[in-house]
Amino acid sequence: MKVGVVGAGLVGATAAYALTLRGSCSALVLVDQDGDRARAEAQDIAHAAPISHGARVSSGDYPALEGSRVVIIAAGANQKPGEGRPELLDRNADIFRQVIPQVAAHAPGAVLLIATNPVDALTDLAVRLAPGHAVMGSGTVLDSARLRWLIAQHAGVDATNVHGYVLGEHGDSEVIAWSGVTVAGLPVADFMAARGLPWKPEIRAGIEAGTRDAAASIIGGKRATYYGIGAALARIAERILGDRRAVLTVSAPTPEYGVSLSLPRVVAAGGIEASVMPLLTGDEKAALERSAAVLRASVERLGLPD
Repeated sequence: MKVGVVGAGLVGATAAYALTLRGSCSALVLVDQDGDRARAEAQDIAHAAPISHGARVSSGDYPALEGSRVVIIAAGANQKPGEGRPELLDRNADIFRQVIPQVAAHAPGAVLLIATNPVDALTDLAVRLAPGHAVMGSGTVLDSARLRWLIAQHAGVDATNVHGYVLGEHGDSEVIAWSGVTVAGLPVADFMAARGLPWKPEIRAGIEAGTRDAAASIIGGKRATYYGIGAALARIAERILGDRRAVLTVSAPTPEYGVSLSLPRVVAAGGIEASVMPLLTGDEKAALERSAAVLRASVERLGLPD
């Protein structure tokens, strides 16, 4: 099973490294406009293969993507200091208009997994640029992991025992669906009560802020985030490669909202098999509609056809 990674910067290279360490695929190829960077990253990652799972790691140009089952798109510009998301979207949309058609031409059977930000709007753009391809964005898979980790820290349990979803935009308008969050099968408030732990509005607000502001906090300390998203991309790719039918909050076109956003979706070999709308409170439904409105404004900026 072969995976391509387009964009060998921090996110793309870290995703490739995670795929190698986890034994997610048998072959991995890195493609970047900077061929020297792609070769160096591939060589470095390849040296981890003999002491992990033996994946064949290489680099190349777009034709090297042939035969890939999944292609992770991590190509794009980083956000400049003081630059707004609309300007970042403009720059990365221009890059996508060059990259996506070439990926689609050389990897016709691949599922395209979009990682570049703003991921939701760029997922919509990729769908238009690669007709006939299965396309999904990394969406709020990482945000949901951050939420689970923060709740687990407060609950004093393994984060794998926490279940809950962040919906909507991967960004400031994201929606935490608190009504569906559980710990060990119990609603989060009931679990905290059973453990004698406080669960006050200010604690919940702190977890919300920690989830939403995690990227800014990390960037403030080390200038970029890549480990979390790299692992998230590897996990999504694995679920596609293994036809696992895992439920993940990936981003995809959502007709009822008129834009790509994140909902729980069944991810399988052919891409997204189904989407599931959680049971939400009235306030959560309103927040999700507001998040969709933010995203619709971004997509309108791109002038995409209906």
